[in-house]
Amino acid sequence: MTVDALTDVAGVRVGHATRTGDGRLTGTTVVLAPEGGAVAAVDVRGGGPGTKETDALDPRNVVQRVDAIVLTGGSAYGLDAASGVMAWLEERGRGVRVGPDPAHVVPVVPAACVFDLGRGGDFRARPDAATGRAAVEAAAASAPGAPVPQGCVGAGTGAAAGWLKGGIGTASTVLESGITVAALVVANAAGSVLDPRTGVLYGELYDGRVAYPEKEVHEAALRRLEESGAGRTPPLNTTLAVVATDAELTKAQAQKLAGTAHDGIARAVRPVHLLHDGDTVFTLATGTRPLAAHPLALNELLAAGADLVTRAIVKAVRAAEPVDGPGGVWPSYGELYGRS
Repeated sequence: MTVDALTDVAGVRVGHATRTGDGRLTGTTVVLAPEGGAVAAVDVRGGGPGTKETDALDPRNVVQRVDAIVLTGGSAYGLDAASGVMAWLEERGRGVRVGPDPAHVVPVVPAACVFDLGRGGDFRARPDAATGRAAVEAAAASAPGAPVPQGCVGAGTGAAAGWLKGGIGTASTVLESGITVAALVVANAAGSVLDPRTGVLYGELYDGRVAYPEKEVHEAALRRLEESGAGRTPPLNTTLAVVATDAELTKAQAQKLAGTAHDGIARAVRPVHLLHDGDTVFTLATGTRPLAAHPLALNELLAAGADLVTRAIVKAVRAAEPVDGPGGVWPSYGELYGRS
């Protein structure tokens, strides 16, 4: 049975550490690969990224597999969460072997951050190594194939999607070949996820199954957004994603999958990939299912990855809860337009 989440890729686990109250509105999400790691790649399209260890994922470089990926709030400060994940992995002997002793490992933990500083009221409230450790422990403690909490949790706790409250969303599919592809997104976009003319989420316009809000509902929503001042917040945002698959991919193929997955962000967010965005997509390939030898066999994965990123953004925005606190006001889509 599938749960329409990143954890539908066998062996992949997801854990959140959520920090709220006392000026905090932030958190960290860890994607934990199966024992032995997974082939990984990355594609960065935003002009203002905050990342760690992404150079190691270049197909030209030596690292072939990673054990975890960290998505975190706190802007560049929050990248410290990755050190807590590294420590946890080192204690278990997981990482790149660098010496004769099995304990001599260096865990390679790629990480990327979203801007959420001050959204809980305290600019200095941000994830740290302990937050990262809590998130990886939550991932390790989760059951195989467990549902993934969505909305305002983990790295999506302080996320804002344009004028609306953002968050975490995830989706999956099984292709005709039997290969599973899944995506997890932190929707924290500077651009809008909402069509201002109709009130429909851009990602749902692409999907084609659209229920247009009543004119009166949409007009009331626009008034609420104007009153909240949400559209006047500093445009320092980022959308992050992890696309995972059980297919056997090379690093170059995984990098291609990360690149085309950005199309999924472009369908759901307008504008996108600007200089103040840090839009970053990671790929994890566990390699338990062979990819057909045909040179175009990767195409169905490329198409699915982009589609799933779009759907995960829609799910993130729909799952988000409104925030009205010392750091600002962000209405949720559900509050304005209903949950249907």
